[in-house]
Amino acid sequence: MFGDLFEEDFSFLSTNHCGKGKKSKPRGSEPPAPRDFSNLSGLKNQGGTCYLNSLLQTLLFTPEFRGNALFLLGPEELGTLGDSSKPDAKVRIIPLQLQRLFAQLLLLDQQAASTTDLTESFGWNSHEEMRQHDVQELNRILFSALETSLVGTSGHDLINRLYHGIVVNQIVCKECKNISERQEDFLDLTVAVKGVAGLEEALWNMYVEEEYFENENLYRCGACDKLVEASKSAKLRKLPPFLTFSLLRFNFDFEKCERYKETSCYTFPIRVNLRPFCEQTEMDDSEYMYELFSVIIHKGGCYGGHYHVYIRDVDELGNWQLQEEEQKLVEDKASRDPQNAKEMENPLVMLKGILAEEESPQIPLHQLRQKLLEKKGVSWNKKYRKQHGVLRKFLQNHPQIFQFSPDENKVGLKEKHKRPFQSDSEGQGLQSPPQENDVHWHSEKAPPRLKDSSAGRHWFDLNDSKVQPIKEKDIEKQFQGKESAYMLFYRKSQLKRPPEARGNPRYQIPEHLLNEMDAANAELQKKRVECDSANNGIDLHLHLSSCYTFHNGALHPLLSWKESVVDLTIDRRKTLGDLRQAVFQMLESWEGDMVLSIAKPLPAGLHLYQMLDGDELTLDGIGLADGADIFVWNGKEVGGTKVMTGPDHEPVVVNVLRLAEYNEGGKGQHFMESQHVFSCSTKLADLHRALAPSGGIILKNTSGPEREAKNWEVFLGEDLKATVKSVGLTDGCSILILDSHDQSFVNVASGNLTAFTYDISWLQVKNFCRTGDEEKHVKITATVETVMSDIKMKAIRELQLEEELAKDSCLRPVGGSGKLLSPVPEDYTVKEAELKMGSLLGLCPGKAPTSTQLFLYFLVGSDPSASPEMEIVVEETASVKE
Repeated sequence: MFGDLFEEDFSFLSTNHCGKGKKSKPRGSEPPAPRDFSNLSGLKNQGGTCYLNSLLQTLLFTPEFRGNALFLLGPEELGTLGDSSKPDAKVRIIPLQLQRLFAQLLLLDQQAASTTDLTESFGWNSHEEMRQHDVQELNRILFSALETSLVGTSGHDLINRLYHGIVVNQIVCKECKNISERQEDFLDLTVAVKGVAGLEEALWNMYVEEEYFENENLYRCGACDKLVEASKSAKLRKLPPFLTFSLLRFNFDFEKCERYKETSCYTFPIRVNLRPFCEQTEMDDSEYMYELFSVIIHKGGCYGGHYHVYIRDVDELGNWQLQEEEQKLVEDKASRDPQNAKEMENPLVMLKGILAEEESPQIPLHQLRQKLLEKKGVSWNKKYRKQHGVLRKFLQNHPQIFQFSPDENKVGLKEKHKRPFQSDSEGQGLQSPPQENDVHWHSEKAPPRLKDSSAGRHWFDLNDSKVQPIKEKDIEKQFQGKESAYMLFYRKSQLKRPPEARGNPRYQIPEHLLNEMDAANAELQKKRVECDSANNGIDLHLHLSSCYTFHNGALHPLLSWKESVVDLTIDRRKTLGDLRQAVFQMLESWEGDMVLSIAKPLPAGLHLYQMLDGDELTLDGIGLADGADIFVWNGKEVGGTKVMTGPDHEPVVVNVLRLAEYNEGGKGQHFMESQHVFSCSTKLADLHRALAPSGGIILKNTSGPEREAKNWEVFLGEDLKATVKSVGLTDGCSILILDSHDQSFVNVASGNLTAFTYDISWLQVKNFCRTGDEEKHVKITATVETVMSDIKMKAIRELQLEEELAKDSCLRPVGGSGKLLSPVPEDYTVKEAELKMGSLLGLCPGKAPTSTQLFLYFLVGSDPSASPEMEIVVEETASVKE
């Protein structure tokens, strides 16, 4: 059964993005992948259409079906697809879609074509319709649908002309010698597999061995009008040009009541002589000789599996040469001919050979590098650069051979070094005499012509969208096992192809389809260029020195950042020389030397790193990433100020802290803080002189923003010889300057702070207990770890209140509107109470709730505005009634 034949296949979708740093683009917007090394196109699997794909590829590689029949039917007989929606138009959709699919497979530069339009033309667009047919009948269903659609055209007998044969069954009476004859037409022959060694034995059993009617099994003769002994036999009366065999791999086990697949060894020949199986045997042997050209293979069991096909490329349209064999041939030739090997190692010979293959007069330089890599398996830089220099300069040093485009991005051979196309190994067509340093390469567009036994026997494995060359002997692997031959296709050996068809996929394709495919290829190429540009384009931010000034250790824009930067998009495969030329063209007024340096925005400003050098190197090769900042300058100074570059001169922004007196209106910050910029190569002694000219101690914060005492370390005398970078000072680091009167905080022997912890600051406490000075408030020094009970006791003492008040008082934050908020539990720290330094607290009568109690507000009465707000403290576990 077809099963999920038309279930949509989403395996082609990907989450890849087009280009680093670019916005994500849906995979569907990218063009399909081009053909691979084989130069043949596969077919997409719609979700279970592998068997259909195998059949269609077999028909495609039947040139007599493709060119001598299908492509001969023009629009005057078939109509056009553009008219299919017109009610009165006579449009034969099936052959038109098949023509179009074949044209795509032959000419469209894509890895795999879609069969959706064709299957819809057959009306196969639902699971239900497909379940009505057995999968073994698909070949006949295809032929029947095509035959029906061609009624009334010159192609009405296309199927019969190529595939129709006749079997005659005869019964001979032993008494009267009367012959009873029955003729059967066939488009394919079904042969047994079980208990048979191979195809020839199966044919012998079918068309040579006779069946006898005797003893109790007699035959009633029409002439004798009685039961008689007789013999029964069958012969092939008419042989078609193309003979198809269906192998009965699937059988039914009546004992187990289940289907099974016959996986025993079943051989079949590459060439077969059918004379012994034919009724007429007096003709020449060539009339009976057939050659295998397609093997459909089933992998799996009787309830499911996968189909692919081995096909012989009769017209040699694909690049069959196996890559490993090609390398072996080159190595063997080199070992036999050292002089030729030496020539092939010559880079001049290599490059001429590659460019001579190209159809285009010139190709991009990066493409030449890639083709050299494919041919030699090693890049120019690794193989030749040390001896011959960079590729661009090498080409420029041979102007008598190579010619550059005006922008010097493309290169080709000069006219006198180009070789006319050699049409085949027999020497037909033009040939140029061999020139010095010439080497002959196999073109990917024109497959190699081998003169050995494999000539003309180019086999490919077409597995849905994947196509790869195979050897003829690989067919033997499909004689048996779970992956084995399922259908065999033979063609008459007499069928010869015209020379002009060899290696020519455009042969016999109608003009309108050629135009359509040419236009489609042009559109594909355009989309690939656009996608290639998106994949390889990088955005660079050019910072112009004329828009910058150097001060405080870094570069700063004279205007806004946006006005000081010019954006440039360029292909990452371009060279540094190309980038320099592009910048020159953008800055027409630039005079003098131009130096491009990698820049990086730092907290201190823009800093410059290495100067970009090596104009022949690609931007990708020097590691230039998308979004990189490039500074354009003269390499010496900016605005008359010398600029130090490189990682050793990176500017570092340091937070400098000094102890400060409490600020009445401030936010409680205990330090005065300022920012200073130093080069990372600055000695600490110089930093010390700059920040503490009158003497003092410098301490470094070793763990970020928490300014706990244990996190501060003193820079000792020996540290002053070190640099800012070597002692670990980086952007945002804090250092503390303690003048001589502050040094009591430091235990110089241990090098640590002793007098304060964390960020020492203060809280305000206001008296709301109505005793003593009413509403007097004081500042209480605290840290985030100070416990609230300690703050309360300090406040009572500062307010000069009775210490007994501590038993019946609590601290309550004062809100922005002056309202007293919920009391803070006394066992909480400032941090746990979520109090900010500088906050105002009220010292109020009443006890603070414990950590297991709740402080609630409530109103009595129905009018909230007339009722006073009251407070209560309850246990968390208390019920509502309580």
